[in-house]
Amino acid sequence: MDSTRISTVPTTMLELSISCRNLTNKDTLSKSDPQCTLYIKNLSDKDWREIGKTEVINDDLNPHFVRKFLIDYNFETVQKLRFVLHDIDTVSNDFLGQHETTLAEIVAFQGREFTGPLKDERGRSAGTVIVVAEEIANCKRSVNIALKGCDILGTSCFTKRSTFLTFWRSIENGSYSLVHKTEAAPVSHKPEWKKIYISARTLCNGDFDRNIRIDCMKYKMSGAHTLIGSFHTTLNDLTQRFNNPSNRKLTLSNSKKRSIKCGNLELKELEIGDEYSFLDYIMGGTQLHFAVAIDFTASNGNPIYPESLHYIGSDKSNPYELALKAIGEILRPYNSQNVYPGFGFGAKLSPQAPVSHQFPLNGNINHPYCNGIEEIITHYRSTVSRVTFYGPTNFAPVIESTAAIARQYDAGSSYFILLIITDGIICDMPQTKQAIIEASHLPLSIIIVGVGNDDFAAMNELDSDDRLLEFNGKKAVRDIVQFVPLRNYINTSVPAMDGLAKDVLYEVPDQLTSFMRAKGIKPKKTTQ
Repeated sequence: MDSTRISTVPTTMLELSISCRNLTNKDTLSKSDPQCTLYIKNLSDKDWREIGKTEVINDDLNPHFVRKFLIDYNFETVQKLRFVLHDIDTVSNDFLGQHETTLAEIVAFQGREFTGPLKDERGRSAGTVIVVAEEIANCKRSVNIALKGCDILGTSCFTKRSTFLTFWRSIENGSYSLVHKTEAAPVSHKPEWKKIYISARTLCNGDFDRNIRIDCMKYKMSGAHTLIGSFHTTLNDLTQRFNNPSNRKLTLSNSKKRSIKCGNLELKELEIGDEYSFLDYIMGGTQLHFAVAIDFTASNGNPIYPESLHYIGSDKSNPYELALKAIGEILRPYNSQNVYPGFGFGAKLSPQAPVSHQFPLNGNINHPYCNGIEEIITHYRSTVSRVTFYGPTNFAPVIESTAAIARQYDAGSSYFILLIITDGIICDMPQTKQAIIEASHLPLSIIIVGVGNDDFAAMNELDSDDRLLEFNGKKAVRDIVQFVPLRNYINTSVPAMDGLAKDVLYEVPDQLTSFMRAKGIKPKKTTQ
């Protein structure tokens, strides 16, 4: 999720929760898989700018999205918003509808739940979008919860139903906003879900006495999940229960099944601690180390011709240079040495040599480091003229070598960001998946920028925002990959390069803090 920054000083920061009703069904054998994208446009802006996307919810025409949008609210500025819904399928993404309004209209809406009509491409009714705006509390506390079910209704080995939990926080009008959804636990009448990490701000907006509803749901492949039972509590109530071992049972109830026992949830763990932000670690001395890997495969085209993605002209930068400049400028302040290793892959260093899947841009295999982005670009330009473009496109070697370096720095002093700029489809996908899963334990993020107009569907599989990457029975411990196609920015105005850097890097803060949290690393305190 992204936070919009504009020139005026924000009055406050708001969190927008999104849900929809009666969406159009675009699928034949199932229901639409909706995702909401939010755009903003200020009076001074020429174009709409994307703030972010929700997760995709499978087979649901009445979705409640967990992922929220953070946005600065400015009283004195007209902030136009556009909510766009798509049905996300493997083959194509179908437009479901959109609604335009202003942030002021959402804030001033009576009853707290803003409801707006969605219109399809012909202007016809396509359901409604519901937006709840809440001012964000200044609370930096985290909550770890582990729950186990006991005698959950309808979950015996004979019914073969797995279950999951949803967490909802109350809002001022008495309704609820979805804030977390667990994975579906294996079939059992005593299911156990993975430990939940959630900020107190997300769970209850920092109010430990705010009502929280926990729903136990029966999972169905069709998406028509059914409620087993609910439990109402507060964070203070959960704390008191956990401190009293004899009172850790949470009895589920269902208004439709009052005479039937729905089962219980057992509070196995509860820990409330400090929540540390990306800035806490940066201000505590954590350095960001940036490495670059550039695709020199033949599919980029012969660099002597202007249509090549590696063509170096005197009047403008090529796509590889644009990506390097945009992202390098953002990262420059976070590394005091301003020294970065630069590599190429997919080329022959001489016509008779074998294909190299990792070679230093500066030609020094023992010291592949460059002083700043400018020197990386200088060596990149030299490399274009001296290597033989070849193939295939293999990612695993550069990921594994960067991971080997990151493995030496797991105490919180350093965090590594590998930027891979490529034009093509990955040829070593199994090895790449394995390398990413192994690297997910390390202080490392991988950013992939796709240049050109090739099919990048496989890249989205690596960018596992909604489901952690799995391969050969192994699963990543966290999401460390972000993929962005350059074509979304290169054909627009020059300021769009700022949007490229923003979209490419916006997951890095959460990826860094998730690594630190998993390792139990606290930021060093700064001295005055």
